[in-house]
Amino acid sequence: MQYVKLGNTGVDVSRICLGCMSFGKPGKENGVFPWAKDYEDAKPIFKKAVDLGINYFDTANVYQLGTSEEITGRLIKELGLDRDEIVVATKVHFAMREGRPNGAGSSRKNIMAEIDHSLKRLGLDYVDLYQIHRLDHETPMEEIMEALHDVVKSGKARYIGASVMWSWEFERLNQIAERNGWTKFVSMQNQYNLIYREEEREMMPLCQDRKIAVVPWSPLAGGRCAHPWGTKTARNSIDEVSPMVWGATDEQDKVVVDNLEKISKELGYSMAQVSLAWMFSKPYITSPIVGCTDVKHVEEAVSSLDIKLSDDIIKRLEEPYVPHIQTGLY
Repeated sequence: MQYVKLGNTGVDVSRICLGCMSFGKPGKENGVFPWAKDYEDAKPIFKKAVDLGINYFDTANVYQLGTSEEITGRLIKELGLDRDEIVVATKVHFAMREGRPNGAGSSRKNIMAEIDHSLKRLGLDYVDLYQIHRLDHETPMEEIMEALHDVVKSGKARYIGASVMWSWEFERLNQIAERNGWTKFVSMQNQYNLIYREEEREMMPLCQDRKIAVVPWSPLAGGRCAHPWGTKTARNSIDEVSPMVWGATDEQDKVVVDNLEKISKELGYSMAQVSLAWMFSKPYITSPIVGCTDVKHVEEAVSSLDIKLSDDIIKRLEEPYVPHIQTGLY
């Protein structure tokens, strides 16, 4: 395994982050990821990740209504992981108490409540990275940043990060923190993959300039960049979230995926391996968050670290891409 600093911090994270969104109580009644793996199915996946050197794990309070955090915490404890050596990240923003006042968002009240709920589910005294899952446009930026600063100063989080927002918003939030002497964001978790590269315009250059870690979600676009176009899997047959994120650009994306399939066959690697190898070729990428529903997915992801693509192959992979509408639920 390769390790890299988490942006402009001293903490070391594995070059691959295990996305624990794949874990949780399955079924639609338990959240928007009914294909999630329960504890028994998640355990061999998590253990394989640990055995291969992954020390960075990402979840969120909302994933299967908290059961992802519960399973992640249980796995950390039962596998006897050294808390000082692993990096655990979670998030706050989406509704945990649907339809109730103060049941979502990034108000000081909700941030302070949800960090405690997350720590209880995880069975941890602190998280290493506490992230706002989206920007709450109904809460003043100053309130958000001061609350996150206080979470860090209370010892409940070591660092803070953000996810999915416009570049100017991200920069403004960090400038507010800097002016007030508050904790600044050290990471950006945005969507980035072969079929969605809009973040190359502004967010990637901003993060590179500010030495902010880029930890992309859906590096395989929910499996679209891991299988020939139209492949049916246990996940996509019941996944209602992926069509909402990528469904509007199917015509554009099919061309990219078909090209990826062709090049992968030429190289003798899987589409997932080539997709991730392409991502690792980008100097601004820190650690993509790879969700796995099978042990072989972890092995495939880690093996991609050893694949070095030529400039010509990278150019060919990128050639079919055309500008997209903004997706990712801004």
